[in-house]
Amino acid sequence: MTRSRASKLPADVREEYPYSGNLMDLPSGVKMHYLDEGSGPIVLMLHGNPTWSFYYRGLVNKMVSAGYRCIVPDHIGCGLSDKPSNYNYKLEQRIEDVASLLHYLEIGSYSLIVHDWGGAIGCGLAVRRPEAVEKIVLLNTAAFNSRRIPWRIAAVKVPWVGEFIIRALNGFAGPAANMSVCIPLSPVVKRGLLWPYRSWANRIATWNFVKDIPLVKKHVSFATLATIEASLSDLSEKPIHIVWGGKDFCFNYYFLKRWQTIFPTAELSLFPHYGHYILEDGRAEVETVIQRFMDKV
Repeated sequence: MTRSRASKLPADVREEYPYSGNLMDLPSGVKMHYLDEGSGPIVLMLHGNPTWSFYYRGLVNKMVSAGYRCIVPDHIGCGLSDKPSNYNYKLEQRIEDVASLLHYLEIGSYSLIVHDWGGAIGCGLAVRRPEAVEKIVLLNTAAFNSRRIPWRIAAVKVPWVGEFIIRALNGFAGPAANMSVCIPLSPVVKRGLLWPYRSWANRIATWNFVKDIPLVKKHVSFATLATIEASLSDLSEKPIHIVWGGKDFCFNYYFLKRWQTIFPTAELSLFPHYGHYILEDGRAEVETVIQRFMDKV
């Protein structure tokens, strides 16, 4: 049962993440874990790599208290979802997984909040049915092809070597817990972010997300991302708010400017002294900005 998965979290992590959670069987047969908290207008929150639904815990509390229903999945291989060794860990499948969740929950319209890889997945979902999307919040993310990635990430894309560094040495999720913030994480929050990724087997998605960054046209996900990028204009009339940490070592100001070119009428809340994990650095301040945007009629 889902509750037994959550119950395996350390006690102090459970205090930060008190949700019971839910499981659904995807068409592939693997189980996806997701939060379904509150009632009211639906907000879908999609995490990236190497986080999980734990990253949105504070925002879930904020939005539920404000009268929203929050749907927050753990992508396959992440968080409390299954971590199969032979799954199709590609962008197109990630989008399909979330689409299956929305179908299972019989969700019609929703607002979207995305971070990191959640941007490509969420925008890929959104352009399939733009009429279903009410509002969009972009948190240090991308949904377009770019060769601009930090050398640290480029280095661990190297076959065999990269997999060993990420899966054997925890050389991605571990450093990210330090590099992605400007305000050091508390021990319990760091433990919570890293808990699902404690072994070679459990870091399979961390490695596959890195592998799936398409830097060349022949990459299997390059065309998927190009199609998403070409369709972003279908979302241009939506209320969109870009909430950006200015000290992001990965999604830097180049990516912010790309978003502003794509969505020139989008609102912007720039936090120059926050990093990639903007919800960790900014917590209540950033959560309030997002809630107020969602509350606007």
